[in-house]
Amino acid sequence: MSSSDSARAFLRLVPATAEDHCPSQWFCGHCGSPPPNNETPAPPARVCGECGLGLLLEARADAVPRPNDPFLIVDGSLAVCALSAESEKLLAVAETDVINRPVTELLTPADAEASGAENLAAAIMWAARGEDEPTRVMVRPANVFGVRMPLRVGACGPPRAALLVLE
Repeated sequence: MSSSDSARAFLRLVPATAEDHCPSQWFCGHCGSPPPNNETPAPPARVCGECGLGLLLEARADAVPRPNDPFLIVDGSLAVCALSAESEKLLAVAETDVINRPVTELLTPADAEASGAENLAAAIMWAARGEDEPTRVMVRPANVFGVRMPLRVGACGPPRAALLVLE
Protein backbone atom coordinates (compact mmCIF):
# COMPACT_ATOMS: atom_id res chain seq x y z
CA MET A 1 0.00 0.00 0.00
CA SER A 2 1.50 3.36 -0.97
CA SER A 3 1.55 6.41 1.30
CA SER A 4 -1.00 8.17 -0.93
CA ASP A 5 -3.44 5.27 -0.46
CA SER A 6 -3.12 5.34 3.33
CA ALA A 7 -3.84 9.11 3.39
CA ARG A 8 -7.18 8.63 1.64
CA ALA A 9 -10.31 8.38 3.74
CA PHE A 10 -12.07 5.05 3.51
CA LEU A 11 -15.41 6.36 4.76
CA ARG A 12 -17.46 8.85 2.81
CA LEU A 13 -20.57 10.75 3.73
CA VAL A 14 -23.44 9.55 1.55
CA PRO A 15 -26.51 11.78 1.22
CA ALA A 16 -29.72 10.33 2.60
CA THR A 17 -31.99 8.69 0.06
CA ALA A 18 -35.20 9.36 1.97
CA GLU A 19 -36.75 12.62 0.85
CA ASP A 20 -38.37 13.69 4.11
CA HIS A 21 -38.16 11.70 7.29
CA CYS A 22 -41.50 11.54 9.07
CA PRO A 23 -41.27 11.21 12.86
CA SER A 24 -43.10 8.40 14.62
CA GLN A 25 -45.73 8.75 17.31
CA TRP A 26 -47.29 6.40 19.88
CA PHE A 27 -51.09 5.92 20.14
CA CYS A 28 -53.57 3.63 21.88
CA GLY A 29 -54.80 0.70 19.79
CA HIS A 30 -58.28 1.10 21.28
CA CYS A 31 -59.05 4.80 21.79
CA GLY A 32 -56.31 6.41 19.66
CA SER A 33 -55.06 8.63 22.49
CA PRO A 34 -51.34 9.38 22.69
CA PRO A 35 -49.44 8.53 25.89
CA PRO A 36 -48.99 11.36 28.43
CA ASN A 37 -46.63 14.03 27.08
CA ASN A 38 -46.20 11.88 23.92
CA GLU A 39 -43.43 10.00 25.71
CA THR A 40 -42.16 6.61 24.60
CA PRO A 41 -43.75 4.10 27.00
CA ALA A 42 -41.59 1.77 29.05
CA PRO A 43 -42.02 -1.86 27.91
CA PRO A 44 -44.12 -2.94 30.91
CA ALA A 45 -46.27 0.22 30.68
CA ARG A 46 -47.70 -0.19 27.18
CA VAL A 47 -51.35 -0.23 28.27
CA CYS A 48 -53.16 3.04 27.57
CA GLY A 49 -53.43 5.25 30.63
CA GLU A 50 -56.47 7.02 29.12
CA CYS A 51 -58.88 4.12 28.50
CA GLY A 52 -56.98 1.23 30.16
CA LEU A 53 -58.03 -1.10 27.32
CA GLY A 54 -55.61 -0.66 24.41
CA LEU A 55 -51.99 -1.48 23.79
CA LEU A 56 -49.79 1.50 22.89
CA LEU A 57 -48.50 1.18 19.33
CA GLU A 58 -46.10 3.26 17.25
CA ALA A 59 -46.62 4.54 13.70
CA ARG A 60 -45.55 7.39 11.47
CA ALA A 61 -47.00 10.66 12.73
CA ASP A 62 -48.87 11.18 9.43
CA ALA A 63 -50.56 7.77 9.77
CA VAL A 64 -51.60 7.96 13.45
CA PRO A 65 -55.35 8.41 14.02
CA ARG A 66 -56.70 11.34 15.97
CA PRO A 67 -58.47 10.28 19.20
CA ASN A 68 -61.96 10.22 17.59
CA ASP A 69 -60.99 8.66 14.24
CA PRO A 70 -62.36 5.19 13.48
CA PHE A 71 -59.50 2.73 12.91
CA LEU A 72 -58.58 -0.96 12.85
CA ILE A 73 -55.35 -2.86 13.49
CA VAL A 74 -54.89 -5.77 11.07
CA ASP A 75 -52.06 -8.33 11.01
CA GLY A 76 -50.23 -9.78 8.01
CA SER A 77 -52.75 -12.61 7.63
CA LEU A 78 -55.51 -9.97 7.15
CA ALA A 79 -57.06 -10.80 10.56
CA VAL A 80 -58.44 -8.00 12.73
CA CYS A 81 -56.34 -7.51 15.89
CA ALA A 82 -58.05 -4.42 17.33
CA LEU A 83 -60.97 -2.13 16.56
CA SER A 84 -61.43 1.38 17.94
CA ALA A 85 -64.63 2.36 19.73
CA GLU A 86 -65.41 4.74 16.84
CA SER A 87 -65.06 1.86 14.35
CA GLU A 88 -67.41 -0.26 16.45
CA LYS A 89 -70.05 2.48 16.10
CA LEU A 90 -69.41 3.15 12.40
CA LEU A 91 -69.40 -0.51 11.36
CA ALA A 92 -72.09 -1.58 13.89
CA VAL A 93 -70.00 -4.45 15.35
CA ALA A 94 -68.47 -5.27 18.72
CA GLU A 95 -64.69 -5.59 18.89
CA THR A 96 -64.99 -8.95 20.66
CA ASP A 97 -67.01 -10.33 17.72
CA VAL A 98 -64.44 -9.43 15.04
CA ILE A 99 -61.07 -10.13 16.67
CA ASN A 100 -59.15 -12.75 14.62
CA ARG A 101 -61.78 -12.54 11.85
CA PRO A 102 -60.81 -11.56 8.27
CA VAL A 103 -60.89 -7.80 7.68
CA THR A 104 -62.94 -8.50 4.53
CA GLU A 105 -65.90 -9.33 6.78
CA LEU A 106 -65.89 -5.63 7.74
CA LEU A 107 -64.43 -3.75 4.76
CA THR A 108 -64.20 -4.49 1.06
CA PRO A 109 -62.62 -2.50 -1.77
CA ALA A 110 -64.96 0.12 -3.21
CA ASP A 111 -63.13 -0.01 -6.55
CA ALA A 112 -63.51 -3.54 -7.90
CA GLU A 113 -60.92 -3.00 -10.61
CA ALA A 114 -58.21 -1.47 -8.38
CA SER A 115 -54.80 -3.10 -8.60
CA GLY A 116 -51.32 -2.50 -7.22
CA ALA A 117 -51.03 -0.08 -4.30
CA GLU A 118 -54.74 0.72 -4.57
CA ASN A 119 -55.62 -2.89 -3.79
CA LEU A 120 -56.85 -3.21 -0.18
CA ALA A 121 -55.25 -6.59 0.54
CA ALA A 122 -51.93 -5.54 -1.00
CA ALA A 123 -51.89 -2.27 0.93
CA ILE A 124 -52.52 -4.14 4.21
CA MET A 125 -49.86 -6.74 3.46
CA TRP A 126 -47.24 -4.11 2.57
CA ALA A 127 -48.03 -2.11 5.72
CA ALA A 128 -47.94 -5.21 7.93
CA ARG A 129 -44.50 -6.01 6.50
CA GLY A 130 -43.34 -2.54 7.52
CA GLU A 131 -43.77 -0.49 4.33
CA ASP A 132 -43.18 3.01 5.66
CA GLU A 133 -45.25 5.18 3.31
CA PRO A 134 -49.01 5.29 4.09
CA THR A 135 -51.32 4.28 1.23
CA ARG A 136 -54.85 5.48 0.52
CA VAL A 137 -57.59 3.23 -0.88
CA MET A 138 -61.36 3.48 -1.21
CA VAL A 139 -63.43 0.97 0.77
CA ARG A 140 -67.02 0.30 1.76
CA PRO A 141 -68.55 -1.60 4.66
CA ALA A 142 -68.86 -5.25 3.62
CA ASN A 143 -72.63 -5.30 4.18
CA VAL A 144 -73.47 -1.90 2.61
CA PHE A 145 -73.56 -0.88 -1.05
CA GLY A 146 -73.33 2.64 -2.45
CA VAL A 147 -71.05 3.93 0.32
CA ARG A 148 -67.43 4.84 -0.36
CA MET A 149 -64.98 5.78 2.38
CA PRO A 150 -61.33 6.78 2.03
CA LEU A 151 -59.01 4.57 4.05
CA ARG A 152 -55.42 5.39 5.07
CA VAL A 153 -53.25 2.28 5.51
CA GLY A 154 -49.94 2.54 7.36
CA ALA A 155 -47.55 0.39 9.33
CA CYS A 156 -47.67 0.19 13.13
CA GLY A 157 -46.34 -1.93 15.96
CA PRO A 158 -44.86 -3.62 17.83
CA PRO A 159 -45.95 -6.25 17.01
CA ARG A 160 -45.81 -5.36 13.33
CA ALA A 161 -49.28 -4.79 11.84
CA ALA A 162 -51.26 -2.51 9.53
CA LEU A 163 -53.12 0.52 10.80
CA LEU A 164 -56.32 1.23 8.85
CA VAL A 165 -57.80 4.68 9.51
CA LEU A 166 -61.23 5.47 8.04
CA GLU A 167 -61.24 9.10 6.92
